[in-house]
Amino acid sequence: MKKNVKPKKKIGQHFLSDNNIANKIAELVDFKKHKQIVEIGPGMGALTDHLIDSAKKLSIIEIDNECIEYLEEKYQKKELQIISANFLKYDLKSFKDNEILIIGNFPYNISSQIIFKVIENREIVSSLTGMFQKEVAARICSNSGTKTYGILSVLTKLYYDVEINFDVSPNVFKPKPKVNSSVLSLKRKKSSKIDCDEELLFKIVKLSFQQRRKKIKNSLKKLDIPEVILEDSIFEYRPEQLSSSEFIKLTQIISNEPI
Repeated sequence: MKKNVKPKKKIGQHFLSDNNIANKIAELVDFKKHKQIVEIGPGMGALTDHLIDSAKKLSIIEIDNECIEYLEEKYQKKELQIISANFLKYDLKSFKDNEILIIGNFPYNISSQIIFKVIENREIVSSLTGMFQKEVAARICSNSGTKTYGILSVLTKLYYDVEINFDVSPNVFKPKPKVNSSVLSLKRKKSSKIDCDEELLFKIVKLSFQQRRKKIKNSLKKLDIPEVILEDSIFEYRPEQLSSSEFIKLTQIISNEPI
């Protein structure tokens, strides 16, 4: 067996070294529901070990060639698709399923980007279970009216129900990160259709939070909204005061759609 792989700082590797935590994450998975499970950044397979015998179809996506070699040898007698790729650039539509579960001990430096990619592929990705920096997990789950509420919170909650499952100490990783972690789950809402122009909605959310201290009417000046529409009281609020559903209402008002 190939010798253990050393974690690489430049790609944010912190290998999970606690078998109990890996098992606890795997226990959150509904294996009957998901035909396809996709693990991101398996490293040396600490979590993979708990998925491989229960998953109907398991694929792992790893960017580190040394890890790929290790995993190919480790799982050579198992049914497993090993993909050497950057997850952020990988086409998830190649899985041809609409009940994909994304799972993993995610590299903290790309965890927000992973969420945005999941949202972009929401018709395919029905669930996500993953390890995040505790601060990022809290931000994703934040409600309107809080300091941590922002783009990530609004866009995620438009399409998914979110839940922090449990917190994790730095001691279960090699090397130890300087932050605490949380395992977070996303489950796609039964109805993920949004009753407005979604492209405009995303633009409004992003523009609003770029100047989060300003009122909506000021942060959306780039959209050249007619004065008669700006008379609506919703434009007097700041972005952190609006829930996901209120951003939908805002989009409907701006595009002059029936509410």
